[in-house]
Amino acid sequence: MAKNKTATGTVSGRRKFKKNIILLTMVLPTAIWLILLRYLPMFGITIAFKDYKIYTKAPGLINNIIHSKWVGLNNFKFLFATTDSLKMIRNTVGYNLLWIFLGLVISVSFAIILNEITNKFVAKTYQTLMFFPYFISWVVVSYFVMALLDPTNGLIVKWQINNFGEATNWYHTSKPWPVILTLANLWKNTGYSCILYLTAITGIDKTLYEAAAIDGATKWQQVKYVTLPNLRTMIAILLIMNISKIFNSDFGLFWNVPLASGSILDVTQTIDTYVYRSLAATGGNLGMTTAAGVFQNVVGFVCMLFANSIVKRIDADSSLF
Repeated sequence: MAKNKTATGTVSGRRKFKKNIILLTMVLPTAIWLILLRYLPMFGITIAFKDYKIYTKAPGLINNIIHSKWVGLNNFKFLFATTDSLKMIRNTVGYNLLWIFLGLVISVSFAIILNEITNKFVAKTYQTLMFFPYFISWVVVSYFVMALLDPTNGLIVKWQINNFGEATNWYHTSKPWPVILTLANLWKNTGYSCILYLTAITGIDKTLYEAAAIDGATKWQQVKYVTLPNLRTMIAILLIMNISKIFNSDFGLFWNVPLASGSILDVTQTIDTYVYRSLAATGGNLGMTTAAGVFQNVVGFVCMLFANSIVKRIDADSSLF
């Protein structure tokens, strides 16, 4: 009996091992990608604390990092040395907070509306049209915006001239750009978030809606008491992930759409565009740019932990960890 149990245990152990090998093989490409492109480059964080120099005698990134002098937190000073530091931090955080809120409300609303469309062809068409802008480069979007706001041939500019005799110099007027950037961001990214929420909605048990309808619930009541409660986990996860990037901005949006105009920096200058301009002005100081990246990610990580702790207190099942 003991031998039979041992033999059975050996066979089952081999089967488990084979299953694990198959699963590990499936995970291997992603694991390699994470190690090579995410974990190994973390060694470069040390550049943020060094006066990075290129040594021609023994060229190589690792050799340059090792022989460069430690400068402590000096590379972080340039972020706060400028008089515009408060403006760029205000713009970065302010835009992100606004877009997180608007993106959540608009994406969930559109997802619920699309889910109510019974004609599959129409629903798929709307989904494709909404998702398509996500793949368009900000360079292309900037040309769309220029076609409307160009001082010479812009459609809006010509309409203003024909109706009012004069036109706004859009690329030198700060006031309308928060609205323009917000509309551009929502137009490009709403479709992606909408698809995520729509996927979560389609996974809700249909019997819940049937039971609600039998009880006399209206469509709005079904959304309020069935759809939204079942979306809370997806909403919480995406909210936490977006808050983790609250000190990062979409460089392509803030650089290309306003055409990098210096006249409207008070509303378009963010941490990322400031770092790029500083990099160009200093001839490519990698220590400063790396320090900016470290600062953004460390603050973002702290914000993510804070947001996750709040979500965990409200609904532990919806938190990331």
